[in-house]
Amino acid sequence: MSRSSRPRRRAAVTASLAGLLAAALLPWAPATAAAAGAAGVGDPYFPRAGNGGIDVLRYDLRLDYTPPAPGARLVGRLLGDARLAVRATRALGSFHLDLRGLRATSVRVDGALASFRQGGGELVVTPARALAAGQRSDVRVRYAGRTGRPTDSTGSLYGWVTTSDGAVVANEPDGASTWFPANDHPTDKAGYRFAVTVPRGTVAVANGLLAARRTTGARTTWVWDAPDPMATYLATASVGDFELRRSVGGGVPIIDAVDRDLPDAADDGLARTGEMLDYFSGLLGPYPFVAYGGIVDDDPLGYALETQTRSLFTGRADEITAAHELAHQWLGNDVGPARWSDIWLNEGWATYLEWMWSGHAGGDTPQQLFDGVMAKPPTDPFWRVVVADPGRDQMFSDPVYLRGGAALHALRLRLGDATFWRLARAWVSTYAGRTASTADLVRLASDVAGEDLTGFFDTWVRQPVKPAS
Repeated sequence: MSRSSRPRRRAAVTASLAGLLAAALLPWAPATAAAAGAAGVGDPYFPRAGNGGIDVLRYDLRLDYTPPAPGARLVGRLLGDARLAVRATRALGSFHLDLRGLRATSVRVDGALASFRQGGGELVVTPARALAAGQRSDVRVRYAGRTGRPTDSTGSLYGWVTTSDGAVVANEPDGASTWFPANDHPTDKAGYRFAVTVPRGTVAVANGLLAARRTTGARTTWVWDAPDPMATYLATASVGDFELRRSVGGGVPIIDAVDRDLPDAADDGLARTGEMLDYFSGLLGPYPFVAYGGIVDDDPLGYALETQTRSLFTGRADEITAAHELAHQWLGNDVGPARWSDIWLNEGWATYLEWMWSGHAGGDTPQQLFDGVMAKPPTDPFWRVVVADPGRDQMFSDPVYLRGGAALHALRLRLGDATFWRLARAWVSTYAGRTASTADLVRLASDVAGEDLTGFFDTWVRQPVKPAS
């Protein structure tokens, strides 16, 4: 160091000491770089979903739920105590959580009371001390409210849906915030623990493995542990008159919950879960989570969802739907969508694996099912949906599933079986526990194939016209 630099070095040290002294005298002063976290991650379809400042590492949800009385209006009562382990991704003076229809009664950050406000589905938390970038903190939110039958942007029931004997809980795409404070976007995965207290004789079923069951007086607490990274839309805590059935298939613990009011045939599709686990593991690699199973509820909502480790079926679980939801555990759950516009990566892959199971089980082959899609004339509105960006209200339309599946079959025909399944396994292993986009798939497919597949994907998932061949 040259001599001329010394005075400047002393000045810098003096300024640093002055700053430390000021910080000691004014411990309440927020860091100058701290700012308000954004209200959402900026997803084009759901701009206010998630947040712009925290990463949730784990949710510990303690819920006390009272279903409606027999014959009463479908309104329940939910008391919640949510404990979130979070990491600040930047210096934060405040941050957002998503919470709708329920009112927070107190918020603490690292044990200290925090101020908060609610509105527009957002819970805005201002800690007593600003959070430094990278800081890990414990956030505790107590909340309460009445539950009903919330709907998504298309009018479909989702989130915490109150039923006559409990609740059906299916969050896709942004319904988790109807029952717990969440960073409600697929890009933030976390581990979960659920302790759900319900009237004695009622069963609460959540993700993962059953860790404990405790009955005190007239109420029972069901504790479920789901340690694997999971997006909020895949969490569940369904409540009802369920029978729990335990088995093992493909080396995986299986816990099914079937509503006692359903006819015997309602869960027939779950009978071959073990075979499906073996079959899909052979195609994609080992099953990625600690457990599997299905929830079959008698509420006739008419849909199924790949809730992680415990797929949900309403009314009936048929074999093909069961295969579709199990395939999602690899493709959609373990590898999630980077944005909701990438939903075809979930549904196209699961549809194609459903086709594979159909052929394996003696039904229509993937080629026959592909031919059925391609039989649609070019003038059919089916071809006008841009699969790689279908729009919010077309996320769950037929083209996303069927044209998505057809695109993957066309890719298999182009690459050959060996290269295609090498790509499928690479897709799962490369992005396991994370999220990925259509652009990521194009890059990986091109690398595995040894050729630029941009034009292929442009034709099959980015153009609103029927592919020429």
